[in-house]
Amino acid sequence: MAADYDELRSDVKESQHESLEAVKSANKPDPRSVVLELDGDDSAETALAGGEIINDELTVQVIPQGADEFVCQSCFLVHHRSQRVVRGGVEYCSDCEG
Repeated sequence: MAADYDELRSDVKESQHESLEAVKSANKPDPRSVVLELDGDDSAETALAGGEIINDELTVQVIPQGADEFVCQSCFLVHHRSQRVVRGGVEYCSDCEG
């Protein structure tokens, strides 16, 4: 007698049917409860790892590029002109060019 290897075994058929019934009978969450969970306490996002909340504003003094400085076109950092290497009309620093 020829065996049909594509047919599922009987124990697999039963377990698939049981798992499908379990999914169908499972309690579905109320959509409103999901929204409440998402809208919950947002204070955890503003707290640091130690639980400390900092409301200070960061202030940084921006210094314009000097006449003896250039911006490397590879790493985009500002370097002194002594590190400048021009290759094909493009300025690179000595670290990126080498």
